[in-house]
Amino acid sequence: MQRMARLIRDLLLTALILLFIGLIVVRLDSSQGETMSGRARIVDGDTLVLDGKRIRLTGIDAPELRQVCRRGAQDWPCGTEARDRLRGLIGAEQTICAVDGADRYGRLLAVCSARNRDLNAAMVAGGYAVAFGKYAAEEDAARRDRLGLWAGTFDAPRTWRQTHGGMDEAPHRPDNSPDTLFQQFGDRVKAIFAGLWNG
Repeated sequence: MQRMARLIRDLLLTALILLFIGLIVVRLDSSQGETMSGRARIVDGDTLVLDGKRIRLTGIDAPELRQVCRRGAQDWPCGTEARDRLRGLIGAEQTICAVDGADRYGRLLAVCSARNRDLNAAMVAGGYAVAFGKYAAEEDAARRDRLGLWAGTFDAPRTWRQTHGGMDEAPHRPDNSPDTLFQQFGDRVKAIFAGLWNG
């Protein structure tokens, strides 16, 4: 009897794993790889609107528009300067965004470019955003050269949002990324097996 129960359990687990792999393939195919292009409206240093869709530059975190930083004994509006920097990088050129899923707020996460320049990397490399899941090498170089935010003192944008009532964010991992899907799958499998063992 125990042997039969183990066999059924193993078959169920195998079926669940295969189903999960199939779901990953379907989800990744449906949302990744979408490319959007056009004239962008800049919201802030890491957010833009393209074709009516709000896009968050993935892997970076720029100061919020109202955020103020310090350089020497002077305050400076690092949030508006970050927005202006992104606007300057794009200029009047077309923006191309490769969508990599969506965050929990429904914003598309994307790597965007204009003038053949990766905007996400350029914002971090210039010191107008911090690495937020990607672009650690660019941040290290900006910090070493004391560029942008690194020329003075500042609260990390995430910390500033937490203390000023803004949206909380974790480093970017799209809802349909393999890591997130594996975590969701693991949680479901644990719940199923807990029910089997306890029921």
